[in-house]
Amino acid sequence: MKNLFLFLFLVLSSAAFAGANGLPAGDKIPTTEKEFVATINGFDKDKIVEQFGEPSKKDDLGTTKEGKVPASIWQYHYLNTDANGAYYQTTELDFVDDKVVMVVFMNNDGEEIPVDAVKEPVATAPEPEL
Repeated sequence: MKNLFLFLFLVLSSAAFAGANGLPAGDKIPTTEKEFVATINGFDKDKIVEQFGEPSKKDDLGTTKEGKVPASIWQYHYLNTDANGAYYQTTELDFVDDKVVMVVFMNNDGEEIPVDAVKEPVATAPEPEL
């Protein structure tokens, strides 16, 4: 009886963990902003490329001795929608070890300098005389 209880507990708890990201395994990645952010970290790069194709821009950051890329930044265009259904021009996915760790939605192409960006270096206070 004890073994049967343990078996049922393990089976039911593993099923609960499998759906912990809100989606059963194998489902499509949602594209509305809140659902996307809530679930994207449950998918690896292969699944993301399978659904959305290759990103329009990809920056790999460093390589290990084994030739692996520890971090990368991908950009997709017109992938996600806001609460009103309007598309963000760019979605940036930041990866560490093939898992998404940050999502950024932008209303620019990710290349241009925003109008309100500081274009001149910020003046620093002069060093005190000794």
